[in-house]
Amino acid sequence: MQVLLSSQQLSDTIHKLAGQLAGHHKSTEDVVFVGIQQGGVMVADEMMKHLEQLYPGKTLQYGQLDITFYRDDIRKEILAPDVMNLPFSIENKTVILIDDVLFTGRTIKAALDALLDYGRPAKVELCVLVDRKEHRQFPIQADYTGAILHTSKADKVKLVKNETGNKEVVLIVA
Repeated sequence: MQVLLSSQQLSDTIHKLAGQLAGHHKSTEDVVFVGIQQGGVMVADEMMKHLEQLYPGKTLQYGQLDITFYRDDIRKEILAPDVMNLPFSIENKTVILIDDVLFTGRTIKAALDALLDYGRPAKVELCVLVDRKEHRQFPIQADYTGAILHTSKADKVKLVKNETGNKEVVLIVA
């Protein structure tokens, strides 16, 4: 297992992404932030702390999206659902989907399918911590990217908590 982004690099990258989001969205009135379970929520939870500082006094709408039953590989294994928490309407809002790793695009496709069951957003933007763009299977790209990593298709890139409890991005070579 190789560390690709240390805990400090991860924090710096998330801070940079939050700054890009705040720079692009001067107002949060019609913007909602949605972390994709599970890794995307870990990134989004941290990002929301930074965004709250960048939008002082503003109430930010943040939820978690479970895509378990929208995945195209659900028939291969039994999956337990994650927490679904969208306590607001996404109708005619800009939804910023947040995920940890963009790989083939299948997770994002499932997230888009799930979102549409909750309404029709005006726009959906994608914010990812890591993009592995050379392995895309769907025509999906991120609007905000923390890092682009070039890896083998068989490799796994994961956001994990290390033995001290800090988060880091690691490469697991197959």
